This record gives sequence, C-alpha cells and structure tokens, in this order.
Amino acid sequence: MWSFSKIDTENLKAITDLESKLGITLIAFSDDGIEYADLNEDATKEVKDLEKKLGLSLVAIKA
Repeated sequence: MWSFSKIDTENLKAITDLESKLGITLIAFSDDGIEYADLNEDATKEVKDLEKKLGLSLVAIKA
C-alpha cells in the first residue's frame, strides 16, 4: 500500500531545495512492505516507453 510520506522540516527543506535547483516538483510517498523489482536494461526501457505512451508513471514491484 502506498501513502504520502510524513516529512519532517529538515527533510522537507532538502526536497524543496532540490526542486528549486532542478526546476521540478517531487512527490514523496512511502510503501508498506513492497519489494521493488530488479529490471534489466531492456525491461526498464519497455516500462519507460509504456509510461511515455500512457502519460503516467509506473513502479515495478515483485509479484
């Protein structure tokens, strides 16, 4: 299960500083016991291509 992270002031400053530096917005979220999949270069490219096609972000996890 995903949830938005509870961020203390120090960590929030680090995030906002990086956002300002890079000119982007970051979204912080936390997981509860989710194990990320270890993808090879080809699989990573396929996921990125699908993200671009669908206009959304995907996170690969172990089934």
